[in-house]
Amino acid sequence: MAEQIAPTRSNLLQRRDQRKLAVRGADLLKRKRDALVAEFFDLVKVSLEARRRLARASREAYFALFLANAWDGPEAVSSLALASVRSLDVPVTVENIFGVKVPQVQPPEFDPRLPFSPVGAGSQTLSAAREFRKLTEAIVNVAATETRLRRIGEEIKKTNRRVNALEQLVIPNINGEIRQIRSVLDQRALEEVTVLKRIKAKLEAREAGDEAEA
Repeated sequence: MAEQIAPTRSNLLQRRDQRKLAVRGADLLKRKRDALVAEFFDLVKVSLEARRRLARASREAYFALFLANAWDGPEAVSSLALASVRSLDVPVTVENIFGVKVPQVQPPEFDPRLPFSPVGAGSQTLSAAREFRKLTEAIVNVAATETRLRRIGEEIKKTNRRVNALEQLVIPNINGEIRQIRSVLDQRALEEVTVLKRIKAKLEAREAGDEAEA
């Protein structure tokens, strides 16, 4: 043990209470870990689907851009692209999942109006603009799911380390202290019994001697 524990009954009772708390804490942490693992795998499915949608949206957006450059001309497309720079607000809230604060990225709200005047813009350019808006939505969706996935994964690792610390270090150390205290107390009890037997034997011998003299 790291330090010598006084072998008293109060310390024995204290260590037993500590062991109960440690065992209960490990059990609660394992339940939390199992719930987080289930949530993690559910999010993995969502993340994979979001990735597939992103890949599809990317292909469609860049194919639409290719057609826009081919039909409307790269100069016209580039000119409209430079004129359509616009900031995008992505609201983020915090969700509590089994005691873990996880960021929840909300879908961005797009201005339904085009960022440029459709007058003079070719149909392929307008189609490309719509497809790139879908691509932006897909990118935000992937970022949202993977952020949640990473946060929950980190919490699973942290919780697992705590469970291992309790089960492999804290509880075995407490059990060792309990065994040491009990060993000393049992030895003391045995010594006390031995002393009492000797005293009893002496008293009986004395009483027998007194009766013989009488």
